Amino acid sequence: MTNPKGYRRGTRDMFSRGYKKGGVEHLSTYLKLYKIGDIVDVKGCGAFQKGMPHKAYHGKTGRVFNVTKMAVGVVVNKRVKGKILPKRISVRIEHVKHSKCRKDFLDRVIDNDIKKKEAKAANKSILCKRFPVGPRGGHVVSTKDNEPQTIGPVPYEFIA
Repeated sequence: MTNPKGYRRGTRDMFSRGYKKGGVEHLSTYLKLYKIGDIVDVKGCGAFQKGMPHKAYHGKTGRVFNVTKMAVGVVVNKRVKGKILPKRISVRIEHVKHSKCRKDFLDRVIDNDIKKKEAKAANKSILCKRFPVGPRGGHVVSTKDNEPQTIGPVPYEFIA
């Protein structure tokens, strides 16, 4: 038997609701505000078949380019053979959520601004760059009252 060729082929787990996440959708889903330029994650919700994204866009992050009453237009990158094409899709708001991909960056910007103001008040220069964690410092292990132990395999004993 050949593989099925339907529009939702292979989405049994992809569009299924999570454990204890079934039932009526919360009102907060519909009360969220989306603006043009917002970064959103596309995640298909199996409880709502209308306005559902194609399985190729599930889990993708894109930028909002259009907002309507019940849906948003999102520009998402899709890999087609060797190229990455920006695709414009229209998705209902049950299937999108605000992305947290920039949260760490925005928090760092706020922290750096505070540090710069404090440094300016104290007439000091400050570095706001991130630096990789260096190697751990070296140390000497003393063998005084700490004799090295020789470890070997335990001999196998056959019990009949």
